[in-house]
Amino acid sequence: MGSMGEPTPGLSYSKPRYSKPLGIRFVEYVKRSPISYKTHQSIVLIVTFFAYLTYHATRKTTSVVKSALDPQSPDVNLKSPFSWKEAYSHKLLERTSNSTVLGSGWAPFNGSNGTALLGELDVAFLFVYAIGMFFSGHVGDRMNLRIFLTIGMVGTGFFTSLFGVGYWANIHFFYYYLIVQMLAGLFQSTGWPSVVAVVGNWCGKRKRGLVMGIWNAHTSLGNITGSVVASILLKYGWGWSMVVPGLGITFVGIVLFFFLPVSPESVGVSLDNDEYLSPKKEGEEITEPLLSKQSDDKDAVGFLEAWRIPGVASFSLCLFFAKLVAYTFLYWLPFYISHTAIEGRYVSNEESGNLSTWFDVGGVIGGILAGHISDRLDARAITAASFMYCAIPALFLYRSYGHVSMTVNIILMVITGMFVNGPYALITTAVSTDLGTHSSLKGNSRALATVTAIIDGTGSIGAAVGPLLTGYISAKSWSAVFTMLMGAALIAGLLLTKLVVAEVASKFRGSSMQEHSRSRPSVMEV
Repeated sequence: MGSMGEPTPGLSYSKPRYSKPLGIRFVEYVKRSPISYKTHQSIVLIVTFFAYLTYHATRKTTSVVKSALDPQSPDVNLKSPFSWKEAYSHKLLERTSNSTVLGSGWAPFNGSNGTALLGELDVAFLFVYAIGMFFSGHVGDRMNLRIFLTIGMVGTGFFTSLFGVGYWANIHFFYYYLIVQMLAGLFQSTGWPSVVAVVGNWCGKRKRGLVMGIWNAHTSLGNITGSVVASILLKYGWGWSMVVPGLGITFVGIVLFFFLPVSPESVGVSLDNDEYLSPKKEGEEITEPLLSKQSDDKDAVGFLEAWRIPGVASFSLCLFFAKLVAYTFLYWLPFYISHTAIEGRYVSNEESGNLSTWFDVGGVIGGILAGHISDRLDARAITAASFMYCAIPALFLYRSYGHVSMTVNIILMVITGMFVNGPYALITTAVSTDLGTHSSLKGNSRALATVTAIIDGTGSIGAAVGPLLTGYISAKSWSAVFTMLMGAALIAGLLLTKLVVAEVASKFRGSSMQEHSRSRPSVMEV
């Protein structure tokens, strides 16, 4: 058992030595041989993928349940693609035959202020989630992430299920749902900084954008899973749409506890140095690994110190507005679809939930595409800003023409999801890992969860603001909501201007150096 958690000879560690997870021990016992580094790496990617998939699945269910809780009158203002001006003039709407599709609702959300109450639930959840994110990153850099994630997933499952229990307990007290959502948000905040930190411990920078873009598909696939499961179960009672995903994340959390190796050192395996060496750029002197074993002797980076890492503030503020857009779709898209006539027909709650998954299909494509492009260009800021600018016309076209036909709606939804979720995925994965292992940290790997928490925590404040504003603005006009989203996408792109200029200048300098080196005669020619 000497290989379990023992460090490489010659190196010392002040960090606590963790034993191998029981599941890893059992597999090695059955195999009668140690698991290789590559196998450990595969286990990490698979386990964290399904872990965060279930985090997002439980988060998505609320958006599907909304249309059952609040069967608001449909959006009848959208008569033509040029109805933006008329849509801003608010008129009281009367219930139509669509009310039979939407149902009678659930008090207190089926009243005149039901949409606003649902918006308050969203902002309460996301505000606690954002605040908890900052603390989770701080704690995550200082304790066993496997245990930390398990607690977060089981807690998330418990409170998500408790929301659904209100259906059978016949609870109509608003503050019950508010408190349960806030506690669910607190436990949800343990997820992202922890899974990014664990993956960062195992994966180097080579093709990081592409690898993490593919891995980050768990976000969109989690949304799809949550939408489909909640939509299917909705006809049996909206409580099932909350309880079943809650039980699902609890089960995956238990699996994670038994199988997740937090770092190579914690399970006593050797690092593949070629994976951890960053490709050297033109003019750079740094040749050391971004994440090194020696760095474990160093103290975890402080909160204010992490903010001073170049690029952290710019990308954090950009993500504020990027997540404002993304989470407005996450929480309100099924509701919007069910209240907007497509080809003159209103779809049911189940249909709207299933139809909304096409946005997440676009998100998967966008995340992978943004990661691949940023790797090829070696330009994270240029890629993120370009996607945000492209999201503006995509949002306009979806609002203006999404009602024309089901086919047009799906195509525009996929395109919008691609441009909205692409930069969001890139910033929360590859960019966060890049900055958490920045050269200014001199190899200290104990900043990754903190930096990730700062970036995603700031973004999550925007994620809270978007759905809250939507709850109030949509009562007047959905066109006003889309105007807000386009403005947010524009600001997100502009906030990266300084970094974009720096990357462009770096490209020109690199190109000039290459041309200069080609023009100089070699020693042999002289």
